[in-house]
Amino acid sequence: MPTFWTNIVYILKIFGPLVRVLRLVNGEKMPAMGYIYEAMDRAKEAIAKSFDENEEKYRTIFEIIDKRWESQLHRPLHAAGYYLNPEFFYSNEKINEDVEVVTSLYQVVARLIPSKEEQDKIMAQLPFYQNAEGIFGMDMAIRNRKKVSLATWWLTYGATTPNLRNFAVKVLSLTCSASGCERNWSISEHVSDKTSPFRIIPFICSFKNYTY
Repeated sequence: MPTFWTNIVYILKIFGPLVRVLRLVNGEKMPAMGYIYEAMDRAKEAIAKSFDENEEKYRTIFEIIDKRWESQLHRPLHAAGYYLNPEFFYSNEKINEDVEVVTSLYQVVARLIPSKEEQDKIMAQLPFYQNAEGIFGMDMAIRNRKKVSLATWWLTYGATTPNLRNFAVKVLSLTCSASGCERNWSISEHVSDKTSPFRIIPFICSFKNYTY
């Protein structure tokens, strides 16, 4: 029936962007910790755009996504990774005004770095990164913000901020997994493979992050 295909198009408009997030999280090419926070925002923007910004068509879906994101998926590590990702940090002029992101960064520093002396050194070195001073502002560092892995970028250009560099590498090298969904996926294994859009459905219901 025509209504069936109309519903399928509706579903694909919603799940298409979420599939990309899931593939990012469960990918093997690079650690995803520095990209998840931004990826979720872009996924929601893509969904809204696919419905011509008609909020009535996707309001309920956003409520579901936000509920799962806030109660189960979102962790300070995601926001800290976003902050320490030079590609996103330097392209967002208002990032230091984002209370959630900045607070999350400080929370992760306090959690991962037990030494108060080490914490203070990281905070003292942070302005060099924020203001792109020294090596951070060199042409080669700027050119490679989007070209090399995040950990490699920090190892290469973070020599003047060794404490911050080591902290950033620790955060950005952490991996994520969607293995928590596998229990649900096994039910539909006989009708879809790992790249099928239908495998994104459990994403709304369950998701596993390796944190701290």
